[in-house]
Amino acid sequence: MSLSAAEREVRAQFPRKLAALFEPHRYKVLRGGRGALKSWSVARALLTLGVQRPLRILCAREYQSSIRDSVHKLLSDQIELLGYGPDYRIEKQAIYGPEGTEFAFTGLSDQSAESLKSYEGFDVCWVEEAQVVSERSWQILLPTIRKEGSEVWVTFNPELESDPTWIRFVLQLPADAFGIALSWRDNPWFSSALKAERERDEKNLPKVEYEWIWEGKCRPAVAGAIYADEMAAMVESRRICPVPYDPYHLVYPVFDLGWNDSMTVGFWQRHVAQLRCIDYIEDDHKTYDWFSQRMRERPYSFGNLFLPHDAGHGSPESGRTPQQILEGLGWGVKVLPRLGVEDGIRDTRMAMKTMVLDEGKCSSLVEHLKRYRRTVPRTTNEPSGPLHDEHSHGADMVRYAAQAAPMMDDERGMNLPPLTYPKTGTV
Repeated sequence: MSLSAAEREVRAQFPRKLAALFEPHRYKVLRGGRGALKSWSVARALLTLGVQRPLRILCAREYQSSIRDSVHKLLSDQIELLGYGPDYRIEKQAIYGPEGTEFAFTGLSDQSAESLKSYEGFDVCWVEEAQVVSERSWQILLPTIRKEGSEVWVTFNPELESDPTWIRFVLQLPADAFGIALSWRDNPWFSSALKAERERDEKNLPKVEYEWIWEGKCRPAVAGAIYADEMAAMVESRRICPVPYDPYHLVYPVFDLGWNDSMTVGFWQRHVAQLRCIDYIEDDHKTYDWFSQRMRERPYSFGNLFLPHDAGHGSPESGRTPQQILEGLGWGVKVLPRLGVEDGIRDTRMAMKTMVLDEGKCSSLVEHLKRYRRTVPRTTNEPSGPLHDEHSHGADMVRYAAQAAPMMDDERGMNLPPLTYPKTGTV
């Protein structure tokens, strides 16, 4: 004998904390770690609501190259587990329910405001793995879901506190929103297999990694970041903090050169073995005299300015080198010798053990270090050299600063001992 939708609805059980999924809220935000039943609960709730009344539901995520990247499989599995098979028709690209209920699937990264217009009549938008959704995608999506009474459901395991999703839906949770943090403790069906896995990870993984995976806490750096351990240590020891200028020590500007890409300048002071970045400039399509003026506006006493090894090469247009241009602007300049990238990364890791960054003036630099990663070719799936992107320029500047640190002799300040780094260790 087949069951009615109302009878089948009884089988759709949920954690107690999620009763608000069935209340009207413009935003419903679920965050947490592994085993917290975030996606599982949302899938069940939407399927249950879809048999009660007709709903058009858009299932979105930042990247979706095929339907396999979506929550299509999760919804299909839940339809079977809940006994909703008679109510839903599962097709390759969509799922259809009674009285016009529909589940559609899309990626956001390649959408425009115009291409998303076809979804403006949808009742619900569920954004899964929202930790990677960009600010651009949120700005395009949210005005599109504008039907009277429409809702946006968000599920994610947080990554960085500076991610757009964390800022929008945790730090600045909208007034008409239900937001909740979940963990494995809220899962009444937490299996013995998951229990064993969690206990193994708690014992073997670094605390930061365990807390991200299972407790839903933010990371100090993105997964796979080159300086992940060093940034975690800096956060733990509170070395990302206000760092005032010390007038008893010289300031050494360190450049990473660029034009179409960003040019970056860090302002460094050396205190015995500690390297402090007190200020930071980053911009593109700006000339050396523009950077020189920005530097002169700062109330610092400067030592030599450090440039990377290729600053001795002249441009085809002027024939002058960056070194010559900056010397002509009145700066004392030292060009660093060529050092392999991996050797430089190793030295940077050593320098970061005592490095201090100003949390205000260097906030964008901190983000770059948290997000500086290696490329992972699809052919090998193995990390290789550093990825060249918007985060690499700031990170390269820090690498040059670590190389330059032994030459920051602070001749006007105290007599500093030579600063050297061990020549052992892995990258």
